[in-house]
Amino acid sequence: MSDAQPILESHPTSGGALQLEQLAEILHGLEECAQVCLVCADACLAEETVAMLRRCIRLDLDAAAVCRVTADVVSRLLEPDRATVRAILHACVAACDACADECAKHSHLHDHCRICAEACRACAQTCRDALLMLPAAGD
Repeated sequence: MSDAQPILESHPTSGGALQLEQLAEILHGLEECAQVCLVCADACLAEETVAMLRRCIRLDLDAAAVCRVTADVVSRLLEPDRATVRAILHACVAACDACADECAKHSHLHDHCRICAEACRACAQTCRDALLMLPAAGD
């Protein structure tokens, strides 16, 4: 069980777009990815070749921000707008895929980039899975 599950279970509505257990796991993955991306960006700034890592840093920061916003949006259980939830999950997939691809280019030199690429790929897959779990708009 994720740390978010008890608070999600205490919510008085069951009107969320996703099942609570699934949502707790999604939130955990989003928060973990956001933190890994922030640490990777910071580690990139500490590298001697920081100029070569500018795009990586930018995409790390973008992915971290999108993961955090995605967690904010999907954790709101009262009357979710499924179109918005779908859009933010798609945006998270795009941001995580872009970050993973860029970090992978540097992974042979920097272990933090390898770790970040793995975390972003896992988070993108989590978001893809969440999209498949979302009920149709009329449900």
